[in-house]
Amino acid sequence: MGQKVSRTDFEWVYTEEPHASRRKLILEKYPQIKKLFGYDPNFKWVAGSMVLIQILVLFVIKNLSWPMLLAAAYCFGGILNHSLMLAVHEISHNLAFGHSRPMHNRILGFICNLPIGLPMSISFKKYHLEHHRYQGDEVLDTDIPTLLEAKLFDTVFGKFLWVCLQPFFYIFRPLIINPKPPTRLEIVNTIVQLTFNTVVVYFFGWKAMAYLVLGSILAMGLHPVAGHFISEHYMFAKGFETYSYYGPLNWITFNVGYHNEHHDFPAVPGSRLPKIREIAPEFYESMPQHTSWTRVLYDFITDPAVGPYARVKRRQRGLKT
Repeated sequence: MGQKVSRTDFEWVYTEEPHASRRKLILEKYPQIKKLFGYDPNFKWVAGSMVLIQILVLFVIKNLSWPMLLAAAYCFGGILNHSLMLAVHEISHNLAFGHSRPMHNRILGFICNLPIGLPMSISFKKYHLEHHRYQGDEVLDTDIPTLLEAKLFDTVFGKFLWVCLQPFFYIFRPLIINPKPPTRLEIVNTIVQLTFNTVVVYFFGWKAMAYLVLGSILAMGLHPVAGHFISEHYMFAKGFETYSYYGPLNWITFNVGYHNEHHDFPAVPGSRLPKIREIAPEFYESMPQHTSWTRVLYDFITDPAVGPYARVKRRQRGLKT
């Protein structure tokens, strides 16, 4: 458990992120992919149903014992909340109502955020779009662990702790390496969320609130659905910085596992990402891919060649307009 990772630094490269150039090549060969661009008209109903289910569950959860509540939060509520986080991810790309109705997307983001318990939909969008535009940038891509994280969690047991603590790193890392002043919509997001939390506590009690928040935290840590955090960009094969996963958990995560496809075509909603692979298989089938997010977590923790250092990084180039 004390075995240290073999890497002592990130994988520094001096090339552009690979997705823009691959997008150009794919569209030259398969221009019909542009027909997949747009938004998914069914998305709002699917995401809204998840929110409704979580609210209805509160009527049952408020009377459970703490052990049963924790089990329900890990096995059920956390999965739904994680799916809602990925719904917020879809919404950050305006894939719920399209680019012509940005406020509709933001409002749905507020709604999907409610069962998660912590206001995050607007802040996520602010940082996530930079992750796409500046993938690997040492400052602007806050998906990459800090040097302190990589140094502190460099053993098998350290990586186990790091995986368990992932939700806290995702919350606080952007505030440390790339702090931004809060926007008006972030303040609105916070007010809406705190109002909902107050209503939950008033009508259902603190146990119900704990079910929502603990589910969100547990399902971002040592949990099968949280495997996508590591599977997406940690370097399991040298030279490859984005990986896709084609397993069954895509069914409850809006196909976020199709991650190469998503970064190549962020204007395509998750429900249509498999069609990109069907149309252009030669661009994806030859790349390393994952078949199990649980196996990803196991390999990340136990393999000394993988750890927080196993990320491709680029020197900061600054925001460009």
